[in-house]
Amino acid sequence: MWIYNGEMDWHARYIQQAGWTAQLRSFLFKQAGVFSASRVLDLGCGTGAILAELGSQAGVYGLDLDFDMLCHSTRHAPSALLTCADAGSLPYKRAAFEAAFCHFVLLWVPDPLRVVSEMRRVTRVGGAVLALAEPDYAGRIDYPLELAESGRWQAEALHSQGVDMLMGRKLAATFSRAGLRHIETGVIGGQWRGAPTSSQFELEWQTLMSDLGGRVAPEQLQELRALDQHAWQTGERVLYVPTFYAWGVV
Repeated sequence: MWIYNGEMDWHARYIQQAGWTAQLRSFLFKQAGVFSASRVLDLGCGTGAILAELGSQAGVYGLDLDFDMLCHSTRHAPSALLTCADAGSLPYKRAAFEAAFCHFVLLWVPDPLRVVSEMRRVTRVGGAVLALAEPDYAGRIDYPLELAESGRWQAEALHSQGVDMLMGRKLAATFSRAGLRHIETGVIGGQWRGAPTSSQFELEWQTLMSDLGGRVAPEQLQELRALDQHAWQTGERVLYVPTFYAWGVV
């Protein structure tokens, strides 16, 4: 019998999320000149999952409001210059960076326009601002239909934590209102390559349990988990949350 012990491996989760956007991120970073930039800001860097990819690059900065997360970043991206601060009031001078990006961040902040405007302020003219992944939970698709219940529960839990469930579809407008130019935006493709591995499946359910936080009876969750696992094994499972990206030039 599966029992969730309440311990969430956030670095593993962030590595998993980074894997979802790896192909797109590599393309966008090349397009926006991130790999060749001398000073780059990862806003909301978390445990350093993406910072580690840029770790050998000079002038890599990471910012997060959670000090504990930054402690993890010091291990995973030891050469990055880290700051604990609010994304809505960045402690950097105007035009301090050649590029600034975030990944699964704007849906969590109370004022996404202010955050993108701050990213624009600290990026030099001609530099790039990127939001690599912002979900739109109102467009979630679950199949078989019996599994839609878990999606609704998770959406309710995230909404209660202050998540903007429509951030994905608002992303282009947010970039435009922040004054960015030459904006490109789109939705990350929904490709399925068979059932997730055992560790990937467990991590998804750890995340779900962390989100629900005792809202749902264990028996109900146990039943949904078994249905979920069976649907993946039989090839029936569809789980898709439209996830938008955008980048623009200052």
